[in-house]
Amino acid sequence: MNNHKKLLLILGAIVAIGPLSIDMYLPALPALQGYFNTDASTVQLSLASYFIGLAVGQLVYGPISDRVGRLGPLRFGLIVYILASIACAVATSAEALVWLRLLQALGGCAGMVIVRAIVRDRFEPQEMAQVLSTLVLIMGLAPILAPLMGSQILVYFGWQAIFIVLACFGLFCLLLVMRGMEETWQPPEKLLTGREILSTYARLLCHRRFMGFALSGGIAQAGMFAYIAASSFVYIQVYGVSTTDFGWYFGANAAGLIIASQTNARLLRRYRAEHILHFVLAFNACCGLLMLGLILADIGGLWGVALPLFAAISSLGFTFPNSTAAAMAPFGDRAGMAAALLGTLQFSLAAMASVAVGWLHDGTALPLAAVISVCGITSVVIMRVMVGATTTEALRHNRD
Repeated sequence: MNNHKKLLLILGAIVAIGPLSIDMYLPALPALQGYFNTDASTVQLSLASYFIGLAVGQLVYGPISDRVGRLGPLRFGLIVYILASIACAVATSAEALVWLRLLQALGGCAGMVIVRAIVRDRFEPQEMAQVLSTLVLIMGLAPILAPLMGSQILVYFGWQAIFIVLACFGLFCLLLVMRGMEETWQPPEKLLTGREILSTYARLLCHRRFMGFALSGGIAQAGMFAYIAASSFVYIQVYGVSTTDFGWYFGANAAGLIIASQTNARLLRRYRAEHILHFVLAFNACCGLLMLGLILADIGGLWGVALPLFAAISSLGFTFPNSTAAAMAPFGDRAGMAAALLGTLQFSLAAMASVAVGWLHDGTALPLAAVISVCGITSVVIMRVMVGATTTEALRHNRD
């Protein structure tokens, strides 16, 4: 195996930690509720706390890796992730699991930030785009496989084994990093001071278009994280889907997301990213409202939820790349910090949506549909108010 393929293998494994840690234990959420004898909202907090850890950690690892190098913080993060995963497996209460998931995320998010930095260090722009495309594909495949794996592990070995498997995978990644990866960081001529870092973050937060794209895209995606938090309860408890079949439903939505992202790459040859975004945000809001209407009218049963969900989740394959590209376009000189802030905003909104859908839990699919609808409508309003053009104006611009 040449060095290029070996590096791709290592980076791909590290990138997979994020979606595996989120999606592999989803089939176990109802089982965790019974095991700890608690309510659904408390168990769902273990997902929200993971998102909070991802949001906070990204702001920390980025500047640290720019100061001391890539490998040290990456190894440290993986060690924290391994230990926290083992601790999750032996958690004695739902509250302890919530805090341990936060710690697990603080370790696991090191890879999310540092992998992007390593790719930037190692590859030229054209080759870098190809590498990132490969990593995005891996991130898309992981949510398809993770629930299927998690459901089988749950059926045969129990929920604790899921976290043991995650710990073993983290150890595998750590060994790959220690034995097969070289330092790619080069000390810059001038390191940013703490004040300069805070000043840059403040400038980004006050930039109208950056925040418009970041919030509209992030809030739309928050609906997806509400789906992640509630899906196992909706499918398994509300509609009686088996634990194994749940993995297939979840995987189908992830497959739709991948197909949409590949279609988006083709559309970008003709349309600008922000114009595609206008259409997709409106479509996503309509899907949420359709699902809400079908549930309130008691039409369609399981398929009245599953089909609008598939359309809504798939549409996010257009939302994420286009909102990210449009937000970061003016900040080439501070791309790393812009990316870190985008990630922090995304997972902060994800945590809020997860808490909201858990707090509203009433044993039906209605809270999930309501949160997705509110997220969809809010994203459209923010896009219109903070960025400007409507979908009609975007269409007219492309025709011109």
